[in-house]
Amino acid sequence: MRLELPGLFDMQVNGFGGIDFNSPGLTEDQVDAALARMLATGVTRCLPTLITSSFDRFAASARVLARMARDEIVGLHMEGPYISPEDGARGAHPREHVARASIDDFKRRQDAAAGRIFLVTLAPEVDGALPLIEHLVGSGIRVALGHSAATPPQVADAIAAGATLATHLGNGCAQMLPRHPNVIWELLAADTVTASFIVDGHHLPPATVKAMLRAKGPQHTVLVTDAVAAAGCAPGRYRIGGVECELSADGRVSLPGTPYLAGSSLTMDRAIANTARFTGLPIEMVIPMATTNPARALGTATSGTLVADWNAAACDLRILSTQ
Repeated sequence: MRLELPGLFDMQVNGFGGIDFNSPGLTEDQVDAALARMLATGVTRCLPTLITSSFDRFAASARVLARMARDEIVGLHMEGPYISPEDGARGAHPREHVARASIDDFKRRQDAAAGRIFLVTLAPEVDGALPLIEHLVGSGIRVALGHSAATPPQVADAIAAGATLATHLGNGCAQMLPRHPNVIWELLAADTVTASFIVDGHHLPPATVKAMLRAKGPQHTVLVTDAVAAAGCAPGRYRIGGVECELSADGRVSLPGTPYLAGSSLTMDRAIANTARFTGLPIEMVIPMATTNPARALGTATSGTLVADWNAAACDLRILSTQ
């Protein structure tokens, strides 16, 4: 079946096609090459994502990305360093650079990014989180909750302060959680929170995806890749910032020798197809999760139009052209 759909919008991408947006040696030519490779998978707008790091490493990448006047780059997604230091909740973020939330520190990073930080992911339980959330929201910056070991009251306080998004819900949390009072249930139940999901078959099992999307509803669901440099590449060793990760033959990206995931090799066209396959939802209900939903959640718009072929029996989406 031939489809016409808006350009895909990835609000969390750390790198692509062998290029790491978190590398201190990042160049504009490399970013251009990554964007071109993402375009082949249908992505016409994105938020390059910079993870927890030292200020100097963050600033080196942010300055390169910020000076690129490309319509594909809506702004930057700053994921950390204001996150939980705990194993599991911290994910692949380096513990030594995890920090308390600070308005002054954020302003320094925003200055380095020439004002182009558009979205901040933080953990609501870290010291200083609530004043920072209020500052960010007052400055027109979206706040997402993630990489967190927060209690239900801490989640509620962050939402009351203005957080409206949840970053890769179901991941970036402890391997073992209390059965009922935990951060996942709280964010699933929060009617004002839009949640993003990494639907690659590794971050969340199919049944979990199906149940979580039923809980959030199609209007409050966003698909992201959380792709790293390994996306679009052969199995092997890659890096995200100062962290080495390994892409296995089955597409799983992890920290070598550990059970911890380290981003993904997912592409947005595959995320749409996987979501339709895992949930049984018609493709027309899934497409907004990768196009207009993220744009609306960020207060912006999609760009361009795609022509694609959808094979419903095989759950296979192929991008044919971009206009």
